[in-house]
Amino acid sequence: MNRAMQKKIKTLLGIFFLVSVLVSVFAGCAKIILKPGVKPSAIIKLSSSSYPDFTDDMNYENLDESIKQSLSYLFKRPASSKFKFGDDIYTTSQMIKSLEAFQKFIVSRPSADELRKYINTNYYVYKSAGSNRKEEVLFTGYYEPELDGSLFKSDIYKYPVYGIPADLVSMDLSLFSPKYQGEKITGRYTGQRVVPYYERREIEAGAIADNEAYIIAWVKDPVGLFFLQIQGSGKINLDNGETVNVHYHASNGHPYKSIGALLIQKDIIERSKMSMQSIREYLNSNPEKMQEILNHNPSYVFFKTEQDGPFGCLEVKLTPQRSIALDRRIFPLSGLVYIETLKPDVDENGEILGWSKCYKFVLAQDTGGAIRGPGRADLFWGNGKYAETAAGNMQHKGSFYFLMLKSNVETTQKSK
Repeated sequence: MNRAMQKKIKTLLGIFFLVSVLVSVFAGCAKIILKPGVKPSAIIKLSSSSYPDFTDDMNYENLDESIKQSLSYLFKRPASSKFKFGDDIYTTSQMIKSLEAFQKFIVSRPSADELRKYINTNYYVYKSAGSNRKEEVLFTGYYEPELDGSLFKSDIYKYPVYGIPADLVSMDLSLFSPKYQGEKITGRYTGQRVVPYYERREIEAGAIADNEAYIIAWVKDPVGLFFLQIQGSGKINLDNGETVNVHYHASNGHPYKSIGALLIQKDIIERSKMSMQSIREYLNSNPEKMQEILNHNPSYVFFKTEQDGPFGCLEVKLTPQRSIALDRRIFPLSGLVYIETLKPDVDENGEILGWSKCYKFVLAQDTGGAIRGPGRADLFWGNGKYAETAAGNMQHKGSFYFLMLKSNVETTQKSK
């Protein structure tokens, strides 16, 4: 048994003593992540006359696979589990029935007119209230990055991709009182009390000794590692020819802070030119400022390996352009969503020529540290050059809608 495992076992045993220190936790000894209250009006139930003109710019490609992933999650949930759509509540069984009905309907690739008739007859539609109740949603994108790495540290590969540290603990506060439902605390157990876990700057300075956390691999690009943490999943192509799939396992409990917003505030990058690519270009051109800028984001992500991936927070495989990340505190994850926004048109060199309309059905299968409130959504683009370009540059307004099968009607067959 290695030292990290021994420390982890000691940590787990020590959790039994955490009740005695809970008072000191609330006094400020550890980072408490509290959610603001969100009104039910974050989701608006529409009348059929207000339904959007449903269509799908991918002609339903990959949609069946994404629905299957949501169903695989729902089949593991108790049939009576509740999913909240604004003021309406549905059970797991109803969620499953809703997805299965839509899945069966799209097999024949219905026309836009047939699709609208089917939804108008059989589905309730709920629209996100968006930011400031204007029903506008800011869409961003994420993708699956690929990094070069090694299983061994060297002058080339010197930046560690950490597994979860032995001294990191996460507690569900609802176990102590119902008033803390949905709240958790992440910190570091010292043997007597829980304290905030190390921030990014402390971790980068060596606060985690090699024997405190399993190192999955070493990579050569610190900026790439930073963006890997932002994306949550990715691939590490090792120098021995193998590939390791890594996936989010835990964070240090500190809030996410955008370095893009910092660079705009400092007039380093214009708001209109802000993208992941422009951030990377600046950091690579100014290595002496890189760590200070990265440390602006105190949040730090620890990974685990997977045989496949990438996976979202539901632990189901994400489908390119069919999986979306939303705020799980207010939206029913696994549900069927229709989005209206913009997507990039690129040339053979990957340069953006312009933006065209993006209409498609997606599934709510993920969340993210920066995805907060009814006015934010993050679309998963997959991997490859186009996915990186789209994810790095997407910052466009739009709308999204949840669909739920009407519980009091029989599903109708598509009109012939």
